[in-house]
Amino acid sequence: MKYIFLFLILLGLTSPVSAQLIYAVKYQGQADVKVFAVKYESQADLKVFKVKYQSQAKDNEGKWFFVNYESQADKKIFFVDYEGQADLKIFFVKYESQAGWRNSSKKHLLY
Repeated sequence: MKYIFLFLILLGLTSPVSAQLIYAVKYQGQADVKVFAVKYESQADLKVFKVKYQSQAKDNEGKWFFVNYESQADKKIFFVDYEGQADLKIFFVKYESQAGWRNSSKKHLLY
């Protein structure tokens, strides 16, 4: 019983953190998520702000840091040419406070 309790505690401490370290791949087959950048904020599932530092990209809030190497990424994305091909539609915002989900049913794509 003692070991089961210890196991559950350790499991809780090692639960995954969903940082938003992103790498844009060259080929669709390499991607975890297919993304389309829309022209208007109202069309987006997620409003994305590109942060300057890796430490600013935390949680699943739409604050993305683009890493230089695939192995550093939490998620690999591929930018598709047509909206209908996308799993997720994003809109890049100018200010960090604007970032966030418009369609929370798609949140699971970035966990």
